[in-house]
Amino acid sequence: MPSENPTPVIEFSDVSFHAGQTQVLRGLTLQVAKGETLILLGRSGSGKTTTLKLINALVSPSSGEVLVNGATHREVDVIRLRRGIGYVIQEVGLFPHFTVARNIGLVPKIEGWKEDRVQARVQELLHLVGLEAEIAARYPHQLSGGQRQRVGVARALAADPEILLMDEPFGALDPLTRDELQREFLALRQRLNKTVVFVTHDLHEALRLGSRIALMEAGKLVTVLTPQEFVKSDDPWAAAYVRAFGDGLESIANRGSSWT
Repeated sequence: MPSENPTPVIEFSDVSFHAGQTQVLRGLTLQVAKGETLILLGRSGSGKTTTLKLINALVSPSSGEVLVNGATHREVDVIRLRRGIGYVIQEVGLFPHFTVARNIGLVPKIEGWKEDRVQARVQELLHLVGLEAEIAARYPHQLSGGQRQRVGVARALAADPEILLMDEPFGALDPLTRDELQREFLALRQRLNKTVVFVTHDLHEALRLGSRIALMEAGKLVTVLTPQEFVKSDDPWAAAYVRAFGDGLESIANRGSSWT
């Protein structure tokens, strides 16, 4: 659950972003509280992934300010900023020539952790994400899609970051594996109390995993609602999503973190 601390961990203040002549984001003002899971929901091209990339300075705003823990990217060492933020993407992005252990331990090793501490952290995280210890010696091509995604989550958590960014991390998985990983994500969220920004185009996933849902359309923020508010909203864009995804949404929204 979000902290009572009024200072946001992440803040967008009237942020716009242009890619060449194309305006990808316009006038985005949004805050993310400590410990919450904010879902960025929207269609392809709505600006969700760009919003995520602005947080860890993979791209810079054309105008406006992005602040992480009260500081803009100009005021911090961007490399240090990125090492303090876990990042999970749909394609996982594991290094194919690294073992699982080496993939997970990469950031701690860069940070100067001793080897025994790195290996202990690797084993701790494999257990945390539901993988057997012997997986550590395998290479990414020897794993299933679900296993690779779990390793991706473990790698993102390796240096114990305060913030976790997740860009449709379960979107390419089969329905059963996706359901399983969503349940594991909820259990991890409760145990670790990370601040999470999670991109999806799937309303079921948004209602199931989010503490709040930020709905985006054509580069603009439409509304920010809790799952319970979203399914009852009279906002036309939110209502269109509810109609498109059909029955049973209120039950998903009300169950929330009991999905474990």
